[in-house]
Amino acid sequence: MSRREQIKMSDEEVSAFLAGERTVTCATAGARGWPHLMPLWYVLRDPSDDGPLPRVWAWTYGISQKVRNLERDPRATLQVEAGEAYEDLRGVMLECDVIIHRDLDTVAPLGAAILLRNSVPRGSQPPQELASEAADAVRAQAAKRVGLEFIERRRATWDHRKLGGVY
Repeated sequence: MSRREQIKMSDEEVSAFLAGERTVTCATAGARGWPHLMPLWYVLRDPSDDGPLPRVWAWTYGISQKVRNLERDPRATLQVEAGEAYEDLRGVMLECDVIIHRDLDTVAPLGAAILLRNSVPRGSQPPQELASEAADAVRAQAAKRVGLEFIERRRATWDHRKLGGVY
């Protein structure tokens, strides 16, 4: 078996890894052809009929450079990674088509879900809903933001912990 196959994550491992992390690096194609990389908080939403994994969703300002890039070319590469020592490195890279959602009925609940997920320490259960002041702030922000739905087309994964310290 190749090293590549040894460190590959299963669908279940990918789902658990993505559920445990919080920040994705999103690469879009800039106007001058250079990759444009930006971090985003994300949430996972149930998959549709075209894939086994939950979909990554994020929100960002509608006038941001990444949105302008996605309007021109609706593709992005996402990377979520963890680990510091080589033997602990693990991650997921997803090549995705991207749908930009602008309607408030989609964007506001997405913003609330992102804020809820990131409002508590990692591993803690978030509250069921935002406090009224936070919900009001999310609704006000939603008018300026868009939702980004990332539709996975290709994946690469790695988990060096599977090598057991042998390289």
